[in-house]
Amino acid sequence: MDRFVSIGEAAQALGVSITTLRRWEREGKLVPEHTSGGHRRYDLAKLYPERFRVAADVTRKTVAYARVSSHDQKDDLERQKQVLELYCVRQGWTFEVVADLGSGMNYHKKGLKRLLNDILADRIGRLVVTHKDRLLRFGAELVFAICEAKHVEVVILNQGEDTTFEEELAQDVLEIITVFSARLYGSRSRKNQKLLDDVKHAVEEASS
Repeated sequence: MDRFVSIGEAAQALGVSITTLRRWEREGKLVPEHTSGGHRRYDLAKLYPERFRVAADVTRKTVAYARVSSHDQKDDLERQKQVLELYCVRQGWTFEVVADLGSGMNYHKKGLKRLLNDILADRIGRLVVTHKDRLLRFGAELVFAICEAKHVEVVILNQGEDTTFEEELAQDVLEIITVFSARLYGSRSRKNQKLLDDVKHAVEEASS
């Protein structure tokens, strides 16, 4: 089926008259393309988006995303990748794995940035993660909302809490403390520095 049709074919497809289509064009409701010869051509993908979405989805890829916070968790990263790969293979999907090593508290990760860019560019049709917090500790819902808006299917293999939650949360808290320590260091306040050192020590003890 030709995607671009004449005004007569478009009128027949929509069940309206050619006069109606011309009026809609003047009103800006349905504006056609024009050929070099000045002929109107209507895009069927705009008239019937549901018919063409399936074809578009075939060209969009499946991405499995894995993440850990630190180098000490590289073994866990490999386990995540293996679980994701096994699941995708069993589903018969053609896929690629994107892996990140970095905190779940921010968006400054190479793999996550590439993932978001591909979602926004309609290059991804399905996103697979082991747990939702593998994307972000805070803000995963925003990514899922973007996926919904871009018609990206999200598959979360485990809806429960990640087994490494406490360990990674402690590391994220330590990262926040480190940032504040750097900001307060310039004040030369021994009281502030001692307070931060005490909090950091308490977090390390709780996570050990």
